[in-house]
Amino acid sequence: MNLRELQSKLDTQEKCLTFIEKLRWPDGIRCMTCGCDRISRIKSSSKKQTVRYIFECLEPTCRQQFTVTSGTIMHDTHLSLQTWLCAIALVTQAKKGISGYQLQRNLGLGSYKTAWYLLHRIRESMKSGGRSPMAGILEIDETYIGGKKKGQGVYTGKKSKTAVMGIIRRDGDLRLLGTGTPTVKGKVAEAFIKENVSPTAEMVCTDESSLYPLALAHIGERHQTVVHSRREFARLGGVHTNSIENVFSLLKRGIIGNFHWVSVKHLPRYLGEFEFRFNRRHDPNLFTDTVTAVARKEAMSFAELTKN
Repeated sequence: MNLRELQSKLDTQEKCLTFIEKLRWPDGIRCMTCGCDRISRIKSSSKKQTVRYIFECLEPTCRQQFTVTSGTIMHDTHLSLQTWLCAIALVTQAKKGISGYQLQRNLGLGSYKTAWYLLHRIRESMKSGGRSPMAGILEIDETYIGGKKKGQGVYTGKKSKTAVMGIIRRDGDLRLLGTGTPTVKGKVAEAFIKENVSPTAEMVCTDESSLYPLALAHIGERHQTVVHSRREFARLGGVHTNSIENVFSLLKRGIIGNFHWVSVKHLPRYLGEFEFRFNRRHDPNLFTDTVTAVARKEAMSFAELTKN
């Protein structure tokens, strides 16, 4: 859904509430506390809202009151739902992501802090979980995010980088992992590969890094290598790592061109955003899928987001 359609179809708070309600409870509203499906709808007012739409559980021992955003990543938000949906639309349509300052300007938000917190809650919702191993033709590679520190040599500057591993199934899904360290450790690579590479994979392509022979020993001859140090980038039979390298190029263009700098602490959320959007690049329901993820993600406070 683009912004023009959004403004046409979801132009009021009530329409937004109904839209999110159906995505959060597709089988009907249930009490957040006891799970009862007998719910009463109440309209009230508060200091923040002239009209407040509340659900009340009709179970005599519960009588819990809640709203469509209660307990979600939007919990206790002071922003309108139209603002949330516009922000989600901008994030899903930006192939290389959108910065907090750009979002602040586009939505007329009061501060960068508000835009930054809003974006990170959306990214937190986009982080994938419960993924199954991938089969087919896979490519694995690693890249490094960051730059050299001023006044330091090339070797010392590399220590300021953060390693990122990636696995992609050709014409399929992508998996990214921020290691949080300047290099990829063998145990980290082995665990990541074991989690995401099916033993029945048709072929796994990597470069000549020493990380992969041991981690892919169970694949046997189906593990194919291109030797970049010899300027070998592809071989007959479809042996190359161009797909995952294209993903890394897109990721770095997003960081350099939009975000300019990302911290190791928050890098997993940026990777989750790129992975979520890339895996649904052909999905016409990308916007709806993202709103559903936001509506079902547990709340995250600003203090939790910024704690050391």
